[in-house]
Amino acid sequence: MRKVVKFLAAAAAIVVAAGVQQKAEAAFVGAPMGLRGAIHYIKFDQPTLAPMAFTIFCLKYKDECKPRPQQIVFRGGRLKLTAERMAQMQEVNQRVNTAIRPEANLEGLRGEKWLLHPTSGDCNDYAVTKRHDLIAKGFPARSVLLSEVVTTWGEHHLVVVVRTFSGDLVLDNLSGHIMPWSKKPYRWVRIQSPKNPNYWASLGDRAV
Repeated sequence: MRKVVKFLAAAAAIVVAAGVQQKAEAAFVGAPMGLRGAIHYIKFDQPTLAPMAFTIFCLKYKDECKPRPQQIVFRGGRLKLTAERMAQMQEVNQRVNTAIRPEANLEGLRGEKWLLHPTSGDCNDYAVTKRHDLIAKGFPARSVLLSEVVTTWGEHHLVVVVRTFSGDLVLDNLSGHIMPWSKKPYRWVRIQSPKNPNYWASLGDRAV
């Protein structure tokens, strides 16, 4: 009888734990602070070339790509995720997603311009604008990185990754929600280096 009671108690604990986890994941969209333990960090792999369009972007917007030696990369360049920081990220993500009218780039690499605050544009314009606005709000440049991914339908796509001690979060023009990078259904290609925005690296296994 005791074995049965212990088994039922253990089963009940598992069910309760699963319910708590589901609630935490559901709550993440509105309150990411609640899912800290389940968020994975991005693993930087080998150095790689930056996108060509990014190099052209840096020639046009030199301040966006200027290394900031005064910002020491401490503990991997992450920042503390506070309620204020989260609110700022949500505001920037929503505002930029609304302000820029979606306009597909039909010219391929030749048509990539990477503009700040255009009236219309593609994912690249959304991403660089969000990064610019977050840094303007006081986010350290070492913690706000551009990252190239490939969508489930095979399209190359640019997003912003904010690196925090609570995990690496993604701002994406395809979603109004800020989510952990490990929850996005993308193949991750390369990302800016926290030490120098001009340097990029490939990404390791998302299970890290």
